[in-house]
Amino acid sequence: MVSMDPEPRSHHSSLACPVLGFEPVTLWFLSPHNGSCSLWSEGRCRRCLAPVGGAFAALSLEENEAFGMMKHAWDSYRQYGWGHNELKPLARKGHSTNIFGNSQMGATIVDALDTLFMMGLHDEFRDGQAWIEQNLDFSVNAEVSVFEVNIRFIGGLLAAYYLSGQEVFKAKAVQLAEKLLPAFNTPTGIPWAMVNLKSGVGRNWGWASAGSSILAEFGTLHMEFVHLTYLTGNPAYYQKVMHIRKLLAKMERPNGLYPNYLNPRTGRWGQHHTSVGGLGDSFYEYLLKAWLMSDKTDTEARKTYDDAVEAIERHLIRKSNSGLTFIGEWKNGHLERKMGHLTCFAGGMFALGADGSPGDKAGHYLQLGAEIAHTCHESYDRTVLKLGPEAFKFDSGLEAVAVRQNEKYYILRPEVIETYWYMWRFTHDPKYRQWGWEAAQAIDRYCRVSGGFSGVKDVYSSNPTYDDVQQSFFLAETLKYLYLLFSSDDLLPLDSWVFNTEAHPLPVLHLGNATLPGSESRR
Repeated sequence: MVSMDPEPRSHHSSLACPVLGFEPVTLWFLSPHNGSCSLWSEGRCRRCLAPVGGAFAALSLEENEAFGMMKHAWDSYRQYGWGHNELKPLARKGHSTNIFGNSQMGATIVDALDTLFMMGLHDEFRDGQAWIEQNLDFSVNAEVSVFEVNIRFIGGLLAAYYLSGQEVFKAKAVQLAEKLLPAFNTPTGIPWAMVNLKSGVGRNWGWASAGSSILAEFGTLHMEFVHLTYLTGNPAYYQKVMHIRKLLAKMERPNGLYPNYLNPRTGRWGQHHTSVGGLGDSFYEYLLKAWLMSDKTDTEARKTYDDAVEAIERHLIRKSNSGLTFIGEWKNGHLERKMGHLTCFAGGMFALGADGSPGDKAGHYLQLGAEIAHTCHESYDRTVLKLGPEAFKFDSGLEAVAVRQNEKYYILRPEVIETYWYMWRFTHDPKYRQWGWEAAQAIDRYCRVSGGFSGVKDVYSSNPTYDDVQQSFFLAETLKYLYLLFSSDDLLPLDSWVFNTEAHPLPVLHLGNATLPGSESRR
């Protein structure tokens, strides 16, 4: 029986900042860089995290489970896939996809850095840093996804920089960002989905409606690009993402909803398909998080988020016959009663956005988050493996169950555990830890192989086959959220850090009366 303490365990020390000597603040460990905290001295964030040996004596059973899974995933990648983007754990070799241009960019290394740091795996962190210093090269002839490279690489590098203070991570993030800027060279300023890192030539996915860019891709750049301007003083990054926001604000939105497709040549919507899952999801997430990251001064972002959520509630959120709350998809004038695993992040988003909601709706949105968390837990609980399918339906007498074979797979996705973590942070209801523990045990039982972790092709089969891919986001997100779920609230507190959509923590920017280069005050 797993212990479910009403209060999270803590293994930190309360110390004065070793540099400034201010009043006691929560420091996770003394900084490894010469015994001082460069993050404090540079005024960039409000917490210092740094690993030291022997930090895990007080870890709970649940924390140790997530820690052990991370160690197995990393060690397997280190042995069999080092330098490749991802790992094929059964074939025991490297793996890559077209989102990285099939080049060896070490995506797993960059994606995992902050999780390693957070867990105190400092030897592994230094191995990753050494590889980045010696091998990470953005001058390769590779056509990459602007979105994926931004959230995984720029987000991962920035988080590693803020946590460790190591300048190499900031330098690499800026180098890569410069390689992405040509993607914005379109008639509208809406970036292409892909860009060649060497030539700067961009294009969109061939499958996208009418040559469109994707809402969740061009709408999920704000957090990282604002931090790039903050760190470098170069206004270009901030101006690029604010131009996107201004363009969207001028456009007519059917029923107040944002379609998933926008043509970067004409500035017109493509197919009228709206989703809070794939193709749309993180656009809404980044509206809320832009407000949070600005120390709640970006009221324009907050208003845009609130208006979008109101339209989502009106047109996409429904209850099933048995009372399960779900978020459907709007396609060509009708609601499709299907919810994706990706959509399950929204439970955490609603909870995160509850404080600051218009009117007296904080309780309403916290409850909505809880209802989405419950529905997504049901999608796990109604499978044989107790792992959630890629998508699940709410019609024809079926609820929270996948119908099509190509929607029954689980590829180590984090969104359900992410929502459990946010709901735990805001409610401390022990059921969220219990549900997370069940998910961790199921992943360890059915997805662990000797060479790492693999997704499974059918969560309704007692004898599933593997897809033979250890996704980089498994180390960046799934295992990070699991570990955080069972850790103290003082580890990466939500009043000081905002997580990008790849779970990379970036500090809240406390600018006071100052403004970013290229911006105007929004106060």
